[in-house]
Amino acid sequence: MLKLLRPSRVHCLTGPTSTLRAKPESNSVIQGLSRLTRLARRNPSNLGFRAFFCSDSSDGSTPEAAVEVEVRAAESESDVSDSKSSSAIVPTNPRPEDYLTVLALPLPHRPLFPGFYMPIYVKDSKLLAALQENRKRQAPYAGAFLVKDELGTDSSPGSDSEKSVYDLRGKELFNRLHEVGTLAQISSIQGDQVILIGHRRLRITEMVSEDPLTVKVDHLKEKSYDKDDDVIKATSFEVISTLRDVLKTSSLWRDHVQTYSQHIGDFNFPRLADFGAAISGGNKLQCQKVLEELDVHKRLQLTLELMKKEVEISKIQESIAKAIEEKISGEQRRYLLNEQLKAIKKELGLETDDKTALSAKFRERLEPNREKCPPHVLQVIEEELTKLQLLEASSSEFNVTRNYLDWLTALPWGNYSDENFDVIRAQKILDEDHYGLTDVKERILEFIAVGKLRGISQGKIICLSGPPGVGKTSIGRSIARALNRKFFRFSVGGLSDVAEIKGHRRTYIGAMPGKMVQCLKNVGTANPLVLIDEIDKLGRGHAGDPASALLELLDPEQNANFLDHYLDVPIDLSKVLFVCTANVVENIPNPLLDRMEVIAIAGYITDEKMHIARDYLEKTSREACGIKPEQVEVTDAALLALIENYCREAGVRNLQKHIEKIYRKIALQIVRKGASSEPAVAGENVQLAEVIAEVVDESGQQVVTETSTDVESVGSSSLEQTTETLTQTDTVLTDDQPKDIKDDTEKVQEGEATKTIEEKVLVDSSNLADFVGKPVFHAERIYDDTPVGVVMGLAWTAMGGSTLYIETTQVEQREGKGALHLTGQLGDVMKESAQIAHTVARAILHEKDPENPFFANSKLHLHVPAGATPKDGPSAGCTMITSLLSLAMKKPIRKDLAMTGEVTLTAKILPIGGVKEKTIAARRSGVKTIIFPSANKRDFDELAENVKEGLDVHFVDGYSQIFNLAFDFDNDTRN
Repeated sequence: MLKLLRPSRVHCLTGPTSTLRAKPESNSVIQGLSRLTRLARRNPSNLGFRAFFCSDSSDGSTPEAAVEVEVRAAESESDVSDSKSSSAIVPTNPRPEDYLTVLALPLPHRPLFPGFYMPIYVKDSKLLAALQENRKRQAPYAGAFLVKDELGTDSSPGSDSEKSVYDLRGKELFNRLHEVGTLAQISSIQGDQVILIGHRRLRITEMVSEDPLTVKVDHLKEKSYDKDDDVIKATSFEVISTLRDVLKTSSLWRDHVQTYSQHIGDFNFPRLADFGAAISGGNKLQCQKVLEELDVHKRLQLTLELMKKEVEISKIQESIAKAIEEKISGEQRRYLLNEQLKAIKKELGLETDDKTALSAKFRERLEPNREKCPPHVLQVIEEELTKLQLLEASSSEFNVTRNYLDWLTALPWGNYSDENFDVIRAQKILDEDHYGLTDVKERILEFIAVGKLRGISQGKIICLSGPPGVGKTSIGRSIARALNRKFFRFSVGGLSDVAEIKGHRRTYIGAMPGKMVQCLKNVGTANPLVLIDEIDKLGRGHAGDPASALLELLDPEQNANFLDHYLDVPIDLSKVLFVCTANVVENIPNPLLDRMEVIAIAGYITDEKMHIARDYLEKTSREACGIKPEQVEVTDAALLALIENYCREAGVRNLQKHIEKIYRKIALQIVRKGASSEPAVAGENVQLAEVIAEVVDESGQQVVTETSTDVESVGSSSLEQTTETLTQTDTVLTDDQPKDIKDDTEKVQEGEATKTIEEKVLVDSSNLADFVGKPVFHAERIYDDTPVGVVMGLAWTAMGGSTLYIETTQVEQREGKGALHLTGQLGDVMKESAQIAHTVARAILHEKDPENPFFANSKLHLHVPAGATPKDGPSAGCTMITSLLSLAMKKPIRKDLAMTGEVTLTAKILPIGGVKEKTIAARRSGVKTIIFPSANKRDFDELAENVKEGLDVHFVDGYSQIFNLAFDFDNDTRN
């Protein structure tokens, strides 16, 4: 009596009412198989196996099948025993072999073997009705045939191909069925589930009807075989032996084999082959091949192959399980040993537990600063340490408390670095790091002097504003070095989360303190210099306004009790020196700007850039590229051309990039030249060494022989080493030795020196383009002689100052057609300035020449070149008036004049900004005469002397003064 647990395979017949039960122990299985083997060896010809089938579905719940196995000793001949092979408990009339026409049932997964049962689902309502009708007519038999797979489809259970099998009908289904199947008894029908019990093999001969599919069949019998054949017996014994091996490794077959071994009864070879194939894990095509095989020996061989595969799979499964078990048991053993070791050390006092060790670490870290630590902070630390001892180490609160104590004890409470108030030393450091910037250095020295007189330096907020690349960040680093303070930099450009400054609440996952607390932990002192970069680029997002959060951080009245959300204890930041950097001061929020002391860095003129490039940038770039000073020479003309034609920005960052580019190309040239000349130099050295060795051998001087050996050993060395060796040789030789040796040595030295000089790379203005490409900028001065209607103005940009021309021309002239058209991508302010300039120019022309109707009858076009660049700002009014008047009077202005200033409707000149930038731009364009508003005289006087040198600057209050300067001049001056 057999029972199969896997639902995807056919099942052996069993009944719940049977009193025969298999012993759960595997020993009984082995004993049963051994008994089976011994019985077969004693008298295999007298053993028989008969299975009798019946069906009972009286309870209506689950299908039941009973098998009665009759064991008898066959005393007659084998043909007599075969003729009396079966008798049914519930006889069927007619007999199964009388069915030559049966309904065809498709099996999607595995074939049905004789002696086993299988549940299937019938989706065709007509087929299901026909099966029920046959069962009622006492003809409960049908043919079960395996369905062939379609090419390129997945045949796994539950796939789409299984659904398509249930949809097949008629001739299409007939073509998909395997020819050999099994005559199956319909044990029970419950809904669309039908329980089949296999009886004997069938072969389809032809189709009778399509719906439901009915076929004619032939009943197949095994081919006759000799039961005493040694090959067949050996194969069957191997099947049984393999079955025993599977039992040792796999528990999946244990129930089936135990039942089979206890109730083996009559034994024959075909049944053994069917049993092995039915319960094996082979695919459906392999099982179908066993079902179709009528030769008993071949069937046993096919079954043996499937059983051997099962043995191998069981061994692999066992090895995998063993490896995993060993890994898990090893980790558990290591964990238990570690826990025992901890317990033993704790009992002996050799080691404390984790919580005690953590508390000791925190107390030890706090001990150096305990006296300087504020009392409220000490109280919080003690409370948290007590809390830590009460928490379980595995709880999440324990980790939160531990991290909080880690931050709280790592801060430098009351720990200040010793400041250096030596003004002379600070002046020296600032001059070493930066050229020029006199006003910035003066303000820093003032701060140091106040700190020296007070004995303590109170933190201030210095804002360095200026174009990119003028050295704002490096100035902050130099200030920290001059004051002997720790330096920390963080950028707030694009910062939109207040928590980056104020910290997160400890209740959040992944909470961390703000940037200021991280700064104090990193630098280890409570009075560092903190550089806040790009403060004019603060963002504002959904997480609050960072500019407002910075107020508490930077305000000297508030930062003495700065409260970080994570630490939740006040921190004294009053001793911190804050230095902020910004490109445009106007973008800084006003409440924040009000607390800062702004120091403007306008940029560098050409002379300053020359000094910076020569003293700082060139040296740094040369060292970074690994080039020696004697290998390269960059002339002043090359640097001047580089500054004027490639790097006109106010800063020097772009200049540094170009100098680095020059030295990179020089490094490549040197390496290429060395690689090409190295083999030749090595050959010359070896040849020279051989000549010296021959001469020395003739003179008998051992010292020179040693020298020649040294020369040979440096065949691949540099030219300097070879020259030095030859020089040492010359000092060893005496006057008694041949003179030609000394002459040859001197010639070699002179040749090496000549090569060294020839290898020096010279960068001049003539070959500068070979290193950095063609010039980017051209002369800003478009006109050598300023034409009528064209005036040069001065403008300020974020990159520094620049000059721009304002041009006016007459489009058409007709009475009463006076108008003004503007181009050049001008902003609203400049458009308004143009309208004001047009009105003022008409008034001035009417005053100077009342009979001139130019503006009343002319349509004018005013243009500011470089239309791709947006232009706006209140400083072009006087330039536009001059351009309009020049066209109206048909009189050009002097060619070396530039002006800036805004004009009111009453012709008053208003002050402007960016005096230094505009002065630098005028010098760069070769302008000698500049017109500034009178209110900007103080700004001009504060400029360095090298900036003001050679300029004729006029300060005006009204436009009448500009008119006289621009138009009242002699012809000799113009020419």
